[in-house]
Amino acid sequence: MKQLLTALPLLVLCLPLPAQEVKSKTKANQANTDDMWVASSVPALPPGVTHHTFRSDSMKRDVGYCLYLPPSYEQDMGQRYPVIYHLHGAGGNETRSVYSASVLNEGILAGKLPEIIMVFPNGGRSTMYQDSGDGRFMAETMMMQELIPHIDTTYRTIADRKARCIEGFSMGGRGSTHLAMRHPDMFGSLFNQSGNVYHVSDVSKAPNFHLGSDPERLKANDPYLNLIKNLAFIKANLRIQVACGTADPEHLTTVREYHDVLTTAGVAHHYFEVDDLDHNQKRMIDGRKAAWFDFQIESLNLNQIPLHYLKPGTNLRRTMP
Repeated sequence: MKQLLTALPLLVLCLPLPAQEVKSKTKANQANTDDMWVASSVPALPPGVTHHTFRSDSMKRDVGYCLYLPPSYEQDMGQRYPVIYHLHGAGGNETRSVYSASVLNEGILAGKLPEIIMVFPNGGRSTMYQDSGDGRFMAETMMMQELIPHIDTTYRTIADRKARCIEGFSMGGRGSTHLAMRHPDMFGSLFNQSGNVYHVSDVSKAPNFHLGSDPERLKANDPYLNLIKNLAFIKANLRIQVACGTADPEHLTTVREYHDVLTTAGVAHHYFEVDDLDHNQKRMIDGRKAAWFDFQIESLNLNQIPLHYLKPGTNLRRTMP
């Protein structure tokens, strides 16, 4: 694994997304409801991205996800691909964060990035990708026991921990960190993008009404306790990158604490802060667009996952629905 890397501050010039990453979300927008698991309307999606649903047995309902398949997927039937699971932020759904798929697609078509599948699951409005204490919203079970197996059996993935990356912004960064700390045997790399990392078991710091009040459940969902529990495996097998904007005080404090705890625990990881960036994913991506997928690709390379690049001049017609 690489030694700890602290990147230089980045100058970001792009305009924010007005409605996507707004700091002040209303409680109504973040409240979990039974009808939140499939987007009520699907906007125009980037090239290569399609919308799907699958059945969640744990919640007895359909759950939506968006899927990016690389350009050669339908032409090269013998090829299998690594997967990036990208988790959306609070108040969102499976359509929120698909912008990153357009960045990946541009890089692939230019021959600069390898072909990778991306999955954008619906994780609920405010579940933090954890199962609720009352068993009503099973976001973690849906992700780990239902969606990932569904993706691996439905599409030509490389169904191996080393070929499976997880990342996300805001609640998605928090959720991806939670899942990776609790299930490090399922992923080869983690990229937390401006996601709070709370001491869940300490209700005086961060009460969690979604999880309930059972102390054992809270401990089982505490990323710091799971880091300690799984420390040896994480140090040996899970590559981690963490980032946040310096103008994002609501998230920067816990992101820095997580970085410090990783450092103290001897977990080699990449960490960078973006000068003057508020809580805005598109600006974060656009500020380092050419290198946005470098960490995940480097992780795949270090894990010796075969990567397929389009040859210069390749002309592929997409026939996906």
